[in-house]
Order: sequence, then C-alpha cells, then structure tokens
Amino acid sequence: MPLSNDDLAAIWLTLKLASTVTVILLLIGTPIAWWLSQTTSWFKRPVAALVALPLVLPPTVIGFYLLVAMGPQGPIGQFTQWLGLGLLPFTFWGLVVGSVFYSLPFVVQPLYNAMTAIGLRPLEVAATLRASPWDRFITVVLPLSRPGFITAAVLGFAHTVGEFGVVLMIGGNIPAETRLVSVQIYDHVEALQYSQAHSLSALMLVFSFIVLLLVQGVSRQNTQRKGHG
Repeated sequence: MPLSNDDLAAIWLTLKLASTVTVILLLIGTPIAWWLSQTTSWFKRPVAALVALPLVLPPTVIGFYLLVAMGPQGPIGQFTQWLGLGLLPFTFWGLVVGSVFYSLPFVVQPLYNAMTAIGLRPLEVAATLRASPWDRFITVVLPLSRPGFITAAVLGFAHTVGEFGVVLMIGGNIPAETRLVSVQIYDHVEALQYSQAHSLSALMLVFSFIVLLLVQGVSRQNTQRKGHG
C-alpha cells in the first residue's frame, strides 16, 4: 500500500531527528570516549556507568525523568525559560534532547573501543616527533579510529530512528511536529489500519537489516586491516 502524506511526514521528521542527534552525539561522545579510554581516575567507572544507563533503564523511565527535568519546575526547563526559549517538552528540540540521552551509549561505546584499540605506541611515536596532545589527537587518534566513528554514526542514527518510549513520553503525538515513524506505526495499529502499519514496518525492517550489514562490513574491514598490519 502506498505511503500517505502523514507517513511521509513522519519519515521526514524521523530522518531529520536522527541526523541532528547523530551530529550532536558525535560531538559529545568523542571527548567522552577519549577521556574514558585514557583516564585512570576513579571517576571513570561512575561516568561509564552513567553513559551506559540507557542500556538497562526502561525507555519510559528515562522519558519520565527527562520530562520532569524539562518541565516548568525542572532544572532544564527553568534554564530554557531563563534563556527565553520556552519549554522543550512536546517540541522537536525536546525530542533531540531525549534522543541524545537515550542513544549516547550506542555512540560512545564504539568510539571507546576504537580509541582503546589504538594503544600507546602510536601516540608515543607522535610525542617523540614533538606533536602536541591536540596534534596527536587530530593526526593519530581520529584517523585510526575511523571505523569506530563509522559504526558509532550508523548505530546512533539507527537507534534514534527506532525510538518509541522516550519520544512518546517527551514529544507526545503531534502531527508534523513530534510524530515519528515508530509512533505513526503505533497509531496505525491502534486504528486497525494494518496494511499501513505493515508498509511502514516493512520499511523499518529493511532499514534495520541494511544497518546491520553496514556495521558488520565495517567490523570485517577493520579486522582484516588489523590482520594485515
């Protein structure tokens, strides 16, 4: 069955959200992953546990606490009101904030693994050539971590596309504003529109399969590169 205008609007909004969140997660996740891969501080375990918390917490729990935090009496809500931005719940940018929290471990973990795998030797060699810490990070860490960045971007994007509980708690179900593909499928099922739900679900199934193929391809290339090295 062909997709309706509401379906297309939900797809466009989902892609817009996933793209925005992926860029923000890479900017935030890179320094977090680098710090976790280098530090010996006792703060490492609590920070790592905090980053990984969305992996074990139910999405509705995360959504509830973020909704409270972004509400009129919450710290984020009071801050955004002080800036003159109003409240974030039931807006696109509220979805962005919630998605960043919920998808953070799916970006930080691949980056952490890639940066840890570099080891000390390449950085020590760069240091003997009088490269500054920033130069070493730009010229050594980032190029050698490229497979991790690709995996992190793909997983972060895909995980944001598939969100339901968090976005429903924070964004509700506003057409063309906060209604994403996952929510649109839920609406079709509630209305007993199974053919429309099948069309969107099949699209998500194909997308998820392609994502897994991409991640496996990157992992295979990285393994082969290490084997030749």
